[in-house]
Amino acid sequence: MKIIREWFHLNTVRKKVLLLSKLTGGIIVLFYVFTSELPTNGDIAFVIWLALLAAVIVGVDIMLGRFISKPLSEINHTAGQMAKLDFTAHCDIRTEDEFGELSQNLNTMFASLQETLEKLEAANRQLEKDVVQERLLLTQRKELVDSLSHEMKTPLGIVRAYVEGLKEETDEQKKQHYMDVILSATERMNTMIVSLLDLSALEAGAAKLSEECFDFIELVETVAGRLLLDTPDANFRFTYELPEDRAFIYADRSRMEQVLNNLILNAKNHVCDDGEIHISVICRDSKLQFKVYNQGKQIPPQDISKVWEKFYRGETLQSDTHSGSGLGLSIVAGILSIYHVDYYVQNLPDGVEFSFDFPTIA
Repeated sequence: MKIIREWFHLNTVRKKVLLLSKLTGGIIVLFYVFTSELPTNGDIAFVIWLALLAAVIVGVDIMLGRFISKPLSEINHTAGQMAKLDFTAHCDIRTEDEFGELSQNLNTMFASLQETLEKLEAANRQLEKDVVQERLLLTQRKELVDSLSHEMKTPLGIVRAYVEGLKEETDEQKKQHYMDVILSATERMNTMIVSLLDLSALEAGAAKLSEECFDFIELVETVAGRLLLDTPDANFRFTYELPEDRAFIYADRSRMEQVLNNLILNAKNHVCDDGEIHISVICRDSKLQFKVYNQGKQIPPQDISKVWEKFYRGETLQSDTHSGSGLGLSIVAGILSIYHVDYYVQNLPDGVEFSFDFPTIA
């Protein structure tokens, strides 16, 4: 009984074809016997048998098309789509024979291929990013070396000249002056190297930020007080306009302190004698705007877009002994760019104003 059940459970194409061929042969024999027993002459019986035979042939053709031709055609069509990497291709044959199994295997294979291709594309995209990042790092390293080589020439030349002067100088007061100049030059070189390394880390995205919630107004008061109030030899007037309420932001406190420090120092370095430095913070619509204004020389209009570049000092500031290294504003731009906030610089009728926006926490 088990053998009979397995035989009539048509789970292979071979069983279907064999069963169909045997049924066809049996039906043809039955039709022949049937027509030979009809009470008609032989010619009419033959015509009837021939018609029945044609009907059997058509039926067999339909059955073979259903069992073999149609599944093969669908599998061939799906395989063609898969060969063209058409990810919408799907073979929908659900029979329990070899064609159904082949259909499932094709679908499984194509799903695996699609997954593999997606992983490969993701890996290629990551590789492209890595290559771009590596090229950027190489470019930045070259720029760093070139910048150091260029910017170190002046302080190194000063150090060398004054060291040579120390060898032959006998006046103790002049020797002290020479040593003070050398110390000042070395301090400038150290500051420049640290700033350049910091800026390179910001540009390469390697700088790590520790996010925290803090009062921005308190930070402004602390930095401005240290840089502008605790200066007995100040030759400027300091005014400010700060809100009475607190304004909390979520950022790296030390980096935001660095931003304020560089902007305020820039204003302090370029304010004219007896000029004004004005700091203001305006809060509205879940955003604050910090502004620092210094009365003094304007930035040439053609140089406005260059103030955020490394080592920019401007032609009108070349003789200014307080012009700094030219890296402070570049570091400000690098830090604020990480937070995707807007920052500005504009000439006012009698000075320059720097500002930036930052979202506040309600």
